[in-house]
Amino acid sequence: MKGKRQIDSSALFELARLFFKLGILAFGGPAAHIAMMEEEVVKRRQWMTRERFLDLVGAINLIPGPNSTELGIIIGYVRAGIPGLVISGLSFIIPAVIITGILAWAYVRFGLIPQVSFFFFGIKPAVIAIIVMAVIRLGKTGAKNVKVVFIGIAVTIASLLGAGPLAVLFVGGIMGMLLHARKAQRRTSHWIIATVCQSWQVLKAGKAKAAMAVLTAAATSVPLWKLGLFFLKIGTVLYGSGYVLIAFIENGLVKEPGWLTHQQLLDAVAIGQFTPGPVLSTATFVGYLISGVSGAAVSTIAIFLPSFIYMLILYPIFPKLRASVKMSAFLDAVNISAVGLMAAVVVRLSVVTLVDWRAILISVAALIGGMRFKLNAAWLVLGGALTGWLLNYL
Repeated sequence: MKGKRQIDSSALFELARLFFKLGILAFGGPAAHIAMMEEEVVKRRQWMTRERFLDLVGAINLIPGPNSTELGIIIGYVRAGIPGLVISGLSFIIPAVIITGILAWAYVRFGLIPQVSFFFFGIKPAVIAIIVMAVIRLGKTGAKNVKVVFIGIAVTIASLLGAGPLAVLFVGGIMGMLLHARKAQRRTSHWIIATVCQSWQVLKAGKAKAAMAVLTAAATSVPLWKLGLFFLKIGTVLYGSGYVLIAFIENGLVKEPGWLTHQQLLDAVAIGQFTPGPVLSTATFVGYLISGVSGAAVSTIAIFLPSFIYMLILYPIFPKLRASVKMSAFLDAVNISAVGLMAAVVVRLSVVTLVDWRAILISVAALIGGMRFKLNAAWLVLGGALTGWLLNYL
């Protein structure tokens, strides 16, 4: 028993060291995070075969939550059981949360000073370019056939018309399962659009508002339990990419309650891009803006907690989930629906951000830098900040 305890302690220490390092250095979003994990876990340390690593990557795509964070959590679980699950997840999340919290304090303290606001003027259009690139990349991956493309387009339209993110993700997934079972190929697009419109009318009539009531309740002050429940629900249902968090925050905190402004949302996204680790650390920034340190802590715990629970409960049934044809069809449709949500957010944010030639110039330059020269998102945010400052200064 003593030898086994020593091995477990050594494994836990190695997990903590690895994922804390990744939490500090992992810029570039989930795809970059997963590539770095493959390099460390498979190639350098040989903790598992590449085939098993790919199996885990495929399985986590069937589950809500931030993919790269959940992959780190499940690697810890495979390596050292439940203690490993906790250690690897926290080690990956904590660096980003600390950095984001410090930046949130600095934003509240200095963000409205003109010299500092100039930097954020340039960051906002750069963020829009980053989201556009994510939509393009994820859209190429998610557009597996004509049917799912129509689902993505329909979801974008429904979102622009006012349907809630949770509702359209669910409806999109169900439509994907139904279409998979549907053998007739004709009039598919008409059926999809009609189904979305009918679903949206029902949701508009009251069912969606009832389901999202806690998320969109207006208030002059924000109780911590409401803030925590908002992010807990997001962590429970978030599909597709951490960028979809933007759509949920815009719908649940910007539109009706007015707890955040569009400008603050863009600033929060920029901070999430500029910092390493999970994009969902944006919740830390948002929570601090709304309710200070306690709001940041509650928001962070709430949005990441479901990922730990999902991995603990669902890992034993991963093989069955991955082999399920119906679940694969549901996932394909939910992923393309998530891309549609992101596209709708780009449209809405562009209207309030790209208001003069300077903002348009920064956004186009960031788009070229990311698409043509493959610049990391952190460099695009930094470049946007410096360009915004220079343009305002000149």
